[in-house]
Amino acid sequence: MNERIRELAKQAGWNGFEALDERNEKFAELIVRECVRVCNKVYFDNYPDAEDFERSEEGEAIKQHFGVE
Repeated sequence: MNERIRELAKQAGWNGFEALDERNEKFAELIVRECVRVCNKVYFDNYPDAEDFERSEEGEAIKQHFGVE
């Protein structure tokens, strides 16, 4: 996870997020992964001839932005 997750948590009033515990980090990672999954699905629904159905450039950009592997 990167600093962007912490910034968003602060904006949401989630003050305890500074000391990221495993549950908070896992929760944030799952949200990011779900967003990537939806992004990839929309992309590949629109471009069915694309080669890799698990990795759109847009999905990869989202993971990189939030520091998710």
